Amino acid sequence: MKLARLAILAAAGIAIAAFAGVFQPSGARSAPADTSSGGITVFGTGSVNVTPDRASFAFGTVSQATTANAALAACSQSVARVIAAIKKAGVAQADIQTADVSLSPRMNDKGDAIVGYTASNTVTATIKKVGDAGDVVDAAVGAGANQVSGPNLLVSDQDAAYRNALKAAVGDARAKAETLATASSSTLGKITAIVEGGGAAPVPFQVAAGAKDSSVPIEPGIQKIEATVSETFALG
Repeated sequence: MKLARLAILAAAGIAIAAFAGVFQPSGARSAPADTSSGGITVFGTGSVNVTPDRASFAFGTVSQATTANAALAACSQSVARVIAAIKKAGVAQADIQTADVSLSPRMNDKGDAIVGYTASNTVTATIKKVGDAGDVVDAAVGAGANQVSGPNLLVSDQDAAYRNALKAAVGDARAKAETLATASSSTLGKITAIVEGGGAAPVPFQVAAGAKDSSVPIEPGIQKIEATVSETFALG
């Protein structure tokens, strides 16, 4: 009887172990899967330096009045003069855009009564020749702009500059792969995969350039355009 009971318990133990093996979580397996691809993956970076040739600014006017209509009307008249002035300074109509219009009440010191209104209107202007930017700023302020922000320095053909940086990144990745292959006594094969990384935002360098004399000098400096890639090569 005792032997029979032991046999039953042993059989039950084997069944439980088998059941646990079937439902064992994948993360608990003792033998990890082979993830080797038989190749080599490297990252490459490339960059080119460019000189910005365009600039954009935001020009705003702020007006106050006792009524909302009066504040908005005064602000509209002011920004119209600013737009006319920057057009005269050489900015094309297509390069001027309204960015923001706002109207808000002004409260008394106690904050329990409206004593007037403040209106603002902001336009952005893209200046095709960075050397003319100072003159455009002068014209805007002279016409009544009392808020100025910028410049945002731009490159006309940033896409072309980025493509050149991308070519440099591909070359950098291959050079790294060749170094690793040589060090491991392997032969570098063909590319089996290539992934473009995100292009970094232009990095400005403060380098003096020949911007035209102005009461508001604008120096374009130099920007670095960067690109990254990931490349996988077969190994022989």
